[in-house]
Amino acid sequence: MPADHFTLGWLMHSLDKRSFGIIMLLALVAIVPGLSIVAGLLLMIPAFQMIAGKPAPVFPRRIAARSLPTRRLAAVVQRSVPVLRYLEKIIHPRWHAHIEATKPLVGAVGVLLSATLVFVPIPLSNTVPALVIALISLAYLEEDGVLLSIGLLAAAIVLTVAALAVWEMLVGAKWMIDLGH
Repeated sequence: MPADHFTLGWLMHSLDKRSFGIIMLLALVAIVPGLSIVAGLLLMIPAFQMIAGKPAPVFPRRIAARSLPTRRLAAVVQRSVPVLRYLEKIIHPRWHAHIEATKPLVGAVGVLLSATLVFVPIPLSNTVPALVIALISLAYLEEDGVLLSIGLLAAAIVLTVAALAVWEMLVGAKWMIDLGH
């Protein structure tokens, strides 16, 4: 492989325990209408791997071995540095969140929130779950227990509202069926 290229597998290996957080940040793509279903399905893969206790995300060999130009990564990193510097003022290790201990919980919450991206067909309903996944992934990346607690509380609220919406939809459907008889 030329020196001006890298592979996704190399990048995930070099990021080690932080690679799950970086991959889960892809939730930001789910904010875009029409992409939430695909993003939700893709986010479930690393979330299930977190639940299973994998040390880092595992990609199919075909994807992991794909060569990518280093200059593209450099351009993304260069544009991201100012944002990351700003975020590091707010997000930093507090209430040390042990990564291995929280990994299954973060993975389970990631699966549930990703399911809302896939199965709740209400326009613009994808924004809040995607932002909560991104918040949790940032907290996970920085080992910020305070922010992780806030993110998990936000996830509980989002999942409760989604469950209530589904329940009300079922009750409404039953009422309409009963009305027809």
